[in-house]
Amino acid sequence: MIKKTVSALAALMIGTGTAFAHVSLQVKEAPVGTTYKAVFQVPHGCEGKPTTVVRVQIPDGVIAVKPQPKAGWALEKVKGAYAKSYDYYGTPTGEGVKQVIWSGGNLGDDEYDEFALRVYLTTDLKAGEILHFPVVQECADGLAERWIDVPASGQSEDDLEFPAPGVTLLQKIGGH
Repeated sequence: MIKKTVSALAALMIGTGTAFAHVSLQVKEAPVGTTYKAVFQVPHGCEGKPTTVVRVQIPDGVIAVKPQPKAGWALEKVKGAYAKSYDYYGTPTGEGVKQVIWSGGNLGDDEYDEFALRVYLTTDLKAGEILHFPVVQECADGLAERWIDVPASGQSEDDLEFPAPGVTLLQKIGGH
């Protein structure tokens, strides 16, 4: 009986390993036209090596990015022009942070951490869709995990080996 239970538990862990092993967002839903705190959960390193860099690509329609500094990590904000100008509380905004990079840290393969940023989800984004934030996790010895795969039509994140973290967009609060 114990042997069967252990075998069943091992099969369950192998079958769901990817679902628990990837970089994900803590809060998985947010309304458009609001501020959203994106907390990226990094559950491990790469093949036993510690994570030393976390890069988050900011998707179109996400503006006013403010990353949270982390003790022991350098913070870099890569700025550039947006694909178009967005209205940010009455102010036209055509450029800003396009990528956030935390580097120089040392997150052991057997450790867990979170990397956060505050963003504004513009009203140009469509409620009902999933907005993906591609993440590259760099580790010691040149290893990397590229969490950048976005599901094609008819696919889910579970179909992908390296899914980009996503947030389901909800209708604007007070919107129609």
